Amino acid sequence: MKETTRIIRFAVIGTLNALITAATIGIMMGVLGIHYLASNVTAYVLAQTHNFIWCKYWIFPTDKKSNTWRQVLLFLIAFGMAYVAQFLFLIVLVELWDCNEYLAQFLGLFIYGTVNFLMNKRVTFR
Repeated sequence: MKETTRIIRFAVIGTLNALITAATIGIMMGVLGIHYLASNVTAYVLAQTHNFIWCKYWIFPTDKKSNTWRQVLLFLIAFGMAYVAQFLFLIVLVELWDCNEYLAQFLGLFIYGTVNFLMNKRVTFR
């Protein structure tokens, strides 16, 4: 698969993940009044469950027999690294720079997406 195709596919699924994340955060923070950090954690866990399936079978497919449990473990590590980068970015924006919580959540998606793509490409599904 060409790298441009892979990046476009990642962007499509990333957009869906962003919509899942935004909807979850919007409902939890805006409707239910749940704290922005709890909303963030819940939203990313939901989106990443969706993300793994698409990464495994559509973005980074492989012809060889793969060890799904190994990929799940590596995916969780990649998710953890991307999530920590995004989470720290979120806290800095909101707590130190007094950024709007919704805007900070949105900007964090770009940090998360970049780290997540690189980790999954180079480690999880190589």
